[in-house]
Amino acid sequence: MSEETLPDLLRRRIALTPAAEAYRQFDSASGRWVGYSWAQIGERVAEYKRALRAEGLPGGARVAMMVANGVEHVCMDQAALALGLVPVPLHVIDNTESVAYVLADCGASLLFVGSATRWQLLEPFRMRLPALRRVIYLGAALQAEVEAEPELRAGAGGIARSLAEWLAATPRADDGATDASLDAHALAAIVYTSGTTGRPKGVMLSHHNVVSNVQSILAAIPVRESDVFLSFLPLSHTLERTTGYYLPIAAGACVAFVRSMPHLMDDLLEMRPTVLVSVPRIYERVYAGIRESMEHRVVRRALFALAVHVGWSRFARSQGGRAWLRGGFAQARGARARASRPLAPRFLMRFFEPALDRRVGAPVRARFGGRLRAAVTGGAPMSSEVARALLALGVPLLQGYGLTESAPVVACNTPADNHPDSVGKPLPGVDTRIGDRDELLVRGPNVMLGYWERPRDTAEAIDAQGWLHTGDQAEIIDGRIVIRGRLKDIIVTSTGEKVAPSDLEAAIGADRAFDQVMVIGEGRPYIAALCVLNRNCWKEEVSRLGLDPEEAKDLRSPAAREWALARIAEAVRGFPAHARPRAVYLTMEPWTVDAGLITPTLKPKRPALESRFAEAITELYRGHAIRA
Repeated sequence: MSEETLPDLLRRRIALTPAAEAYRQFDSASGRWVGYSWAQIGERVAEYKRALRAEGLPGGARVAMMVANGVEHVCMDQAALALGLVPVPLHVIDNTESVAYVLADCGASLLFVGSATRWQLLEPFRMRLPALRRVIYLGAALQAEVEAEPELRAGAGGIARSLAEWLAATPRADDGATDASLDAHALAAIVYTSGTTGRPKGVMLSHHNVVSNVQSILAAIPVRESDVFLSFLPLSHTLERTTGYYLPIAAGACVAFVRSMPHLMDDLLEMRPTVLVSVPRIYERVYAGIRESMEHRVVRRALFALAVHVGWSRFARSQGGRAWLRGGFAQARGARARASRPLAPRFLMRFFEPALDRRVGAPVRARFGGRLRAAVTGGAPMSSEVARALLALGVPLLQGYGLTESAPVVACNTPADNHPDSVGKPLPGVDTRIGDRDELLVRGPNVMLGYWERPRDTAEAIDAQGWLHTGDQAEIIDGRIVIRGRLKDIIVTSTGEKVAPSDLEAAIGADRAFDQVMVIGEGRPYIAALCVLNRNCWKEEVSRLGLDPEEAKDLRSPAAREWALARIAEAVRGFPAHARPRAVYLTMEPWTVDAGLITPTLKPKRPALESRFAEAITELYRGHAIRA
């Protein structure tokens, strides 16, 4: 693959396989899935380019996109790139004030939104957005919306138009205009970080950053034209943007856009993808559902344990019987390696293997559509127990590591070299090393240009030798990267013990009882956990505990605390004693983006949560000295 810019990827794909299916999208009006060929996508992108040219935006102008995954997002992105404009993908679920901040920070000239209503929510911030010249929204404006906001009326001097009106206003005749002449190192996108500890920063990625990352991924994990991706991570997430959008273009694979998150499991069964790109939470929820179905069924639990035991032996054979599969890095991560003792002679296990797989493994794989050959996960730590169990049951889980600043993939496991307690080896062309305080450093063609209009932050992130300081603590063992935790997030208790909260939170969150988790303990004598309970699970348990599911004060009862701590203890049984939570605060109120408690990528905002629950945290440590 010799292409140097992102528009080159699409042009080449259209030329190579014009009639092949590029995208599949559900049409709610007809109630059916609609397919689009590469040639049809090319024609649609040409319409968008004509309309964008008519706006007269200068090269390098920012085009902000707050639209769900779909053909419309792809076409706007591709049109902007071809004309030398700079896409700025926004989180669809982000709160309005945060979106306004990003629009102002990047100086967006055009905004593409999912509905007229969404623009109405942003309109009060219009004075902060002097560069904004045009708003395009999907769908038609309702009459009530037009009456409430006169500027929604196209042609009345307002800046907002529906997509259909915007495209129709441009003559369809070819005006002979050509695409912009692009340099590979030109700015291709500004992708904002989620801002867990402060305001989001705009990561500047060049065409070369992204294309080189696509090339490296293809060298590590070949993707076929026959592959089908299911796209559900938002396209504002760099992992989805590179691996679920640009990568399939380069490979010629088809992408099916999920209808919505509530439809995810149904769409998995209907689309039957061969490649799935996800964050760990999706896999962990499936695993939690399996465990839930066995909770009070002793025989089923025993059968599942046997299937995992036998399946892990099969997985080890597929990896050439590597020694690390018998224990590996789990001890180094702080999660005890629990090597199973033989349950029966090996020949007997091999005899029962097909039957166990039909009874246990195949139904689990069927939940993902039944034909996955790569289940990629990244963006957050994954529970070692979940990863090993799914691999044992035949789910082809491949953990990787990256960050927005590296476009994003730095390392990943491969089908032939898959260590579930590591994030794999660096991609071809990407260099890594361990710096001061065990920080992982990255250097390569995928490393960002810098942060938008933040030279000081850029200088802190990329040193004079070109090494990107990731902020993650890691080890490199036998060439594989093992992530320990975030430098800034490492909890140091008052006893001097160090705990990586992300690993703990992943382990606890794998239990279906807990929808959201944050552990605390900085400067305190022990670790405690703040947990949002799963409402259905809690309702099932309260009668056994003699509590009222609708009574908030019952969440503070000794019975509720003991129940929660017992489940937490089981989830973290592989961690050292000092890392296991000794106190818990329970709530039924979800942490939301609008409340400013989590990021649009669903990561906890630790300072905000500690502030919100300051009184409860004080109670968790009452009577214990706290280190300043």
